[in-house]
Amino acid sequence: MNEKSKPKILFSQIQPSYRIAILLSLLVCASSLFAQTPPNTWQVLKYSGLFEAVVERDPVALEQHIATTRKIDERDDHGRTELHVATYTTNYEAMRLLVEAGADPNALEYERYDIVTIAAVANDIEGLRLTLKLGASPGNTTSLYDGTALIAAAHLGHVEVVQTLIRAGAPLDHVNNLNWTALIESIVLGDGGQRLLLTPVQPNSNPSEKTL
Repeated sequence: MNEKSKPKILFSQIQPSYRIAILLSLLVCASSLFAQTPPNTWQVLKYSGLFEAVVERDPVALEQHIATTRKIDERDDHGRTELHVATYTTNYEAMRLLVEAGADPNALEYERYDIVTIAAVANDIEGLRLTLKLGASPGNTTSLYDGTALIAAAHLGHVEVVQTLIRAGAPLDHVNNLNWTALIESIVLGDGGQRLLLTPVQPNSNPSEKTL
């Protein structure tokens, strides 16, 4: 049988269960392509000034650079600010110092991630609570999928992160550009969907109360 005579199979002719499996596989692959990207070794080696002080975990040098710099929130070649890098590297002291110096806790890097989503995806509870205390919003629209930190955490099954975000007032019914909510992600893709469903958490009635 030559190439022209081979029957063509249309996607619509595939059994529905197989179609769902194919779509989910493509979604998971897409998620990995656009996952958060922390600084790699070569980028770290090129860092200087505030960036270098952050990755070196040197608070004295960081304070000196803050005192002499004309601008906080410089960007590296991936669009990360010093605060993004501090969050990726769990440098909590640097996070506090940078925000006190005027760093924007709601800034997005080039892949449209903020510090709340970075901490949430890393399952970094201490870092997440700190980002919220520093004024970062749990409701920012982030990533190329127009999602939220809550959707990302539900996708990964990070139960305590989900609970923390809900208490902080994260939007429960935000729909990303794939038409999925956090609940849908927790059931279909999450590693803890049943636990999320069985663990009722009420949003904090007073957003100013940081009881996290």
